[in-house]
Amino acid sequence: MTNMVIDWINTLKSANKTCLIQDGKYKVHYVFANKDEMTEEYSVDTYQLMVRKWRRKSTGLTRVESWEYEVGESLSPTMALPNETLRENINNPVFLRLDKKEHFQWRIRNLPYSFDTYAITVEDDQKHIAVRTSNKKYFKKFSIPDIERFGLNLNKESLTFDHTNNTLVISYKKPEVILNLERMVKAELRKVKDDGEKSDIPAQICCLS
Repeated sequence: MTNMVIDWINTLKSANKTCLIQDGKYKVHYVFANKDEMTEEYSVDTYQLMVRKWRRKSTGLTRVESWEYEVGESLSPTMALPNETLRENINNPVFLRLDKKEHFQWRIRNLPYSFDTYAITVEDDQKHIAVRTSNKKYFKKFSIPDIERFGLNLNKESLTFDHTNNTLVISYKKPEVILNLERMVKAELRKVKDDGEKSDIPAQICCLS
Protein backbone atom coordinates (compact mmCIF):
# COMPACT_ATOMS: atom_id res chain seq x y z
CA MET A 1 0.00 0.00 0.00
CA THR A 2 1.52 3.33 -1.09
CA ASN A 3 1.89 6.37 1.15
CA MET A 4 -0.66 8.25 -0.95
CA VAL A 5 -3.24 5.49 -0.43
CA ILE A 6 -2.61 5.60 3.31
CA ASP A 7 -2.89 9.42 3.30
CA TRP A 8 -6.27 9.25 1.55
CA ILE A 9 -7.48 6.59 3.99
CA ASN A 10 -6.51 8.81 6.91
CA THR A 11 -8.21 11.80 5.29
CA LEU A 12 -11.46 9.85 5.01
CA LYS A 13 -11.17 8.52 8.54
CA SER A 14 -10.73 11.99 10.03
CA ALA A 15 -13.57 13.65 8.06
CA ASN A 16 -16.96 14.35 9.60
CA LYS A 17 -19.40 12.05 7.79
CA THR A 18 -23.17 11.75 7.67
CA CYS A 19 -25.41 9.60 5.50
CA LEU A 20 -29.06 9.96 4.50
CA ILE A 21 -31.23 7.64 2.43
CA GLN A 22 -33.37 9.80 0.15
CA ASP A 23 -34.99 9.43 -3.29
CA GLY A 24 -33.62 5.90 -3.69
CA LYS A 25 -30.06 7.00 -2.99
CA TYR A 26 -27.52 6.89 -0.21
CA LYS A 27 -26.30 10.46 0.16
CA VAL A 28 -23.00 10.73 2.04
CA HIS A 29 -21.60 14.09 3.05
CA TYR A 30 -17.97 14.64 4.10
CA VAL A 31 -16.44 17.70 5.74
CA PHE A 32 -12.65 17.52 5.81
CA ALA A 33 -10.23 19.16 8.21
CA ASN A 34 -9.47 21.93 5.70
CA LYS A 35 -13.25 22.65 5.42
CA ASP A 36 -13.52 21.22 1.91
CA GLU A 37 -16.75 19.27 1.40
CA MET A 38 -17.46 16.16 -0.66
CA THR A 39 -20.88 14.67 -1.37
CA GLU A 40 -21.44 11.22 -2.85
CA GLU A 41 -24.68 9.60 -4.00
CA TYR A 42 -25.07 5.83 -4.40
CA SER A 43 -27.98 3.80 -5.78
CA VAL A 44 -29.80 1.97 -2.98
CA ASP A 45 -30.41 -0.98 -5.33
CA THR A 46 -26.94 -1.42 -6.83
CA TYR A 47 -24.64 0.62 -4.54
CA GLN A 48 -23.23 2.17 -7.72
CA LEU A 49 -21.70 5.62 -7.32
CA MET A 50 -23.89 8.07 -9.23
CA VAL A 51 -22.58 11.46 -8.09
CA ARG A 52 -19.44 12.78 -6.47
CA LYS A 53 -19.06 16.52 -6.14
CA TRP A 54 -16.74 18.86 -4.26
CA ARG A 55 -17.05 22.28 -2.73
CA ARG A 56 -13.64 23.70 -1.96
CA LYS A 57 -13.03 26.19 0.82
CA SER A 58 -13.02 29.73 -0.53
CA THR A 59 -10.13 32.07 0.16
CA GLY A 60 -12.49 35.06 0.15
CA LEU A 61 -14.38 36.34 3.19
CA THR A 62 -17.90 36.13 1.75
CA ARG A 63 -17.48 34.21 -1.48
CA VAL A 64 -19.50 30.98 -1.71
CA GLU A 65 -18.00 28.29 -3.92
CA SER A 66 -20.28 26.26 -6.19
CA TRP A 67 -20.23 22.47 -6.32
CA GLU A 68 -17.80 20.94 -8.81
CA TYR A 69 -18.86 17.58 -10.23
CA GLU A 70 -16.25 14.81 -10.38
CA VAL A 71 -18.83 12.12 -11.22
CA GLY A 72 -22.33 12.68 -12.60
CA GLU A 73 -23.92 15.96 -13.57
CA SER A 74 -26.22 18.62 -12.23
CA LEU A 75 -29.89 17.99 -12.98
CA SER A 76 -30.58 21.72 -13.08
CA PRO A 77 -31.18 22.92 -16.66
CA THR A 78 -28.83 25.49 -18.11
CA MET A 79 -30.74 28.76 -18.45
CA ALA A 80 -29.84 32.26 -19.46
CA LEU A 81 -30.58 35.07 -17.05
CA PRO A 82 -32.98 37.82 -18.23
CA ASN A 83 -30.15 40.25 -18.93
CA GLU A 84 -27.93 37.66 -20.65
CA THR A 85 -27.46 37.84 -24.39
CA LEU A 86 -25.39 34.67 -24.70
CA ARG A 87 -25.85 31.14 -23.49
CA GLU A 88 -24.00 27.89 -24.13
CA ASN A 89 -24.90 26.21 -27.41
CA ILE A 90 -26.87 23.05 -26.60
CA ASN A 91 -25.17 21.33 -29.54
CA ASN A 92 -21.69 21.77 -28.09
CA PRO A 93 -19.95 18.59 -26.88
CA VAL A 94 -20.85 17.71 -23.29
CA PHE A 95 -18.25 15.83 -21.21
CA LEU A 96 -19.26 13.94 -18.07
CA ARG A 97 -18.24 10.92 -16.04
CA LEU A 98 -20.74 8.15 -15.27
CA ASP A 99 -18.99 5.12 -13.80
CA LYS A 100 -19.84 1.44 -14.12
CA LYS A 101 -19.19 -1.37 -11.65
CA GLU A 102 -15.73 -2.27 -12.93
CA HIS A 103 -14.88 0.74 -15.09
CA PHE A 104 -14.45 4.46 -14.85
CA GLN A 105 -16.51 5.75 -17.75
CA TRP A 106 -16.92 9.07 -19.54
CA ARG A 107 -19.46 10.14 -22.12
CA ILE A 108 -18.90 12.97 -24.58
CA ARG A 109 -22.23 13.84 -26.14
CA ASN A 110 -22.79 15.71 -29.41
CA LEU A 111 -19.84 14.20 -31.25
CA PRO A 112 -21.29 13.15 -34.62
CA TYR A 113 -18.09 11.94 -36.30
CA SER A 114 -17.52 8.32 -37.32
CA PHE A 115 -15.71 5.86 -35.05
CA ASP A 116 -12.45 5.93 -37.02
CA THR A 117 -12.20 9.71 -36.48
CA TYR A 118 -11.23 9.31 -32.81
CA ALA A 119 -7.87 8.57 -31.20
CA ILE A 120 -8.01 7.94 -27.43
CA THR A 121 -4.59 7.65 -25.80
CA VAL A 122 -2.80 7.65 -22.47
CA GLU A 123 -0.40 10.57 -22.55
CA ASP A 124 3.34 10.15 -22.04
CA ASP A 125 3.10 11.43 -18.45
CA GLN A 126 0.85 8.41 -17.67
CA LYS A 127 -1.45 10.79 -15.76
CA HIS A 128 -3.82 11.98 -18.48
CA ILE A 129 -6.08 10.59 -21.17
CA ALA A 130 -6.36 12.54 -24.42
CA VAL A 131 -9.17 12.54 -26.98
CA ARG A 132 -8.24 13.67 -30.48
CA THR A 133 -10.10 13.71 -33.77
CA SER A 134 -8.42 13.36 -37.14
CA ASN A 135 -10.52 16.25 -38.46
CA LYS A 136 -9.17 18.56 -35.71
CA LYS A 137 -12.73 19.35 -34.54
CA TYR A 138 -12.34 18.19 -30.94
CA PHE A 139 -9.62 17.79 -28.34
CA LYS A 140 -9.93 16.94 -24.66
CA LYS A 141 -7.34 15.97 -22.05
CA PHE A 142 -8.39 14.77 -18.60
CA SER A 143 -7.16 12.85 -15.59
CA ILE A 144 -8.81 10.37 -13.20
CA PRO A 145 -8.86 11.94 -9.71
CA ASP A 146 -9.30 8.52 -8.06
CA ILE A 147 -6.06 7.33 -9.68
CA GLU A 148 -4.25 10.58 -8.88
CA ARG A 149 -5.20 10.38 -5.19
CA PHE A 150 -3.38 7.05 -4.98
CA GLY A 151 -0.35 8.15 -6.98
CA LEU A 152 -0.92 5.49 -9.63
CA ASN A 153 -0.01 5.65 -13.30
CA LEU A 154 -2.46 5.03 -16.12
CA ASN A 155 -2.17 1.87 -18.18
CA LYS A 156 -3.04 2.05 -21.88
CA GLU A 157 -4.20 -1.59 -21.85
CA SER A 158 -7.02 -0.61 -19.48
CA LEU A 159 -8.43 1.97 -21.91
CA THR A 160 -11.20 1.25 -24.43
CA PHE A 161 -13.80 3.34 -26.27
CA ASP A 162 -16.91 3.10 -28.41
CA HIS A 163 -19.10 5.50 -30.34
CA THR A 164 -22.87 5.35 -30.73
CA ASN A 165 -25.75 7.80 -31.15
CA ASN A 166 -23.37 10.78 -31.47
CA THR A 167 -21.82 9.90 -28.10
CA LEU A 168 -18.22 8.87 -27.53
CA VAL A 169 -17.99 6.42 -24.60
CA ILE A 170 -14.56 6.00 -22.98
CA SER A 171 -13.93 3.28 -20.39
CA TYR A 172 -10.97 2.64 -18.12
CA LYS A 173 -10.77 -0.59 -16.11
CA LYS A 174 -10.57 0.13 -12.40
CA PRO A 175 -7.42 -1.16 -10.67
CA GLU A 176 -7.90 -3.67 -7.88
CA VAL A 177 -7.17 -1.14 -5.12
CA ILE A 178 -10.15 0.94 -6.27
CA LEU A 179 -12.42 -2.11 -6.51
CA ASN A 180 -11.44 -3.14 -2.98
CA LEU A 181 -12.34 0.27 -1.60
CA GLU A 182 -15.68 0.25 -3.38
CA ARG A 183 -16.52 -3.14 -1.88
CA MET A 184 -15.89 -1.66 1.54
CA VAL A 185 -18.08 1.33 0.75
CA LYS A 186 -20.88 -1.08 -0.16
CA ALA A 187 -20.45 -2.92 3.14
CA GLU A 188 -20.64 0.34 5.11
CA LEU A 189 -23.69 1.61 3.22
CA ARG A 190 -25.55 -1.59 4.07
CA LYS A 191 -25.35 -0.58 7.73
CA VAL A 192 -27.32 2.63 7.16
CA LYS A 193 -30.98 2.34 8.16
CA ASP A 194 -33.73 3.56 5.85
CA ASP A 195 -35.44 5.75 8.44
CA GLY A 196 -35.23 9.09 6.64
CA GLU A 197 -32.84 10.46 9.22
CA LYS A 198 -29.20 11.37 8.94
CA SER A 199 -26.84 8.96 10.64
CA ASP A 200 -23.14 8.67 11.23
CA ILE A 201 -21.35 6.47 8.73
CA PRO A 202 -17.90 4.99 9.38
CA ALA A 203 -15.05 5.95 7.10
CA GLN A 204 -15.31 4.20 3.75
CA ILE A 205 -12.20 2.20 4.47
CA CYS A 206 -11.91 2.27 8.24
CA CYS A 207 -11.44 -1.50 8.33
CA LEU A 208 -8.17 -1.24 6.39
CA SER A 209 -4.98 -1.26 8.39
